[in-house]
Amino acid sequence: MISAEGWDKYSIWEHSSTVKKLYSERCSKETEEMTCAAQAADLFAISFSDKDTLLDVGCGSGYFFHSLISRHISMEYWGLDASKTLIEIGKSILPNFGLPKERLIHGRIEDLDAKVDHILCMNVLSNIDNYHSPLERLLLSTNKTLIIRESVADIANYSYVEDKYLDIGFNLKVHVNTYPRREFVEFIQSYGFEVEEIVDLRTQGKPEFIIDYPHHWKFFRAVRI
Repeated sequence: MISAEGWDKYSIWEHSSTVKKLYSERCSKETEEMTCAAQAADLFAISFSDKDTLLDVGCGSGYFFHSLISRHISMEYWGLDASKTLIEIGKSILPNFGLPKERLIHGRIEDLDAKVDHILCMNVLSNIDNYHSPLERLLLSTNKTLIIRESVADIANYSYVEDKYLDIGFNLKVHVNTYPRREFVEFIQSYGFEVEEIVDLRTQGKPEFIIDYPHHWKFFRAVRI
């Protein structure tokens, strides 16, 4: 039998009841705002116009919408995520807070065909096989500002490991990558951006262990020249 449904079947994000519950609670504002979401929203608040559009790539269920609203950042919010289940969670909850459900799109970064003012991408590129193609899509789609939070360090590390925190019966692996700082920054610059590296407020430059593996979180604010 041949099927083209393997993405959902083998995606870790489709097989974690814990993640689904957490994202639902974030959409419903039943949990505290994530530190990284607060920091990203504050970075966007530096320079935006009311008619600007913002695309949240790897949005999960779109709960970053709350971070914008709480700061009176009146950009038009859109969210894109490869997990259909997580997008459906957002569509079922966020319209109650004023976000039209059509603003949440099920799709992969590689399929992105857009031109928007601002893009946010947090905690996404470090969990795919490599950053080059998806980051290129983000850069080509950004008119003004791209804000990224990823695991980046002086020395790169590429791992493909078992995610031990999935639902019982699912044994799947995930990429846990730390990209080389200089190469990562120069790649962004090559597409016509000025890049500012910003200390991650949550981790303060220290590694954070997620699914038992270290992540070296850093923010990058890239502004088109």
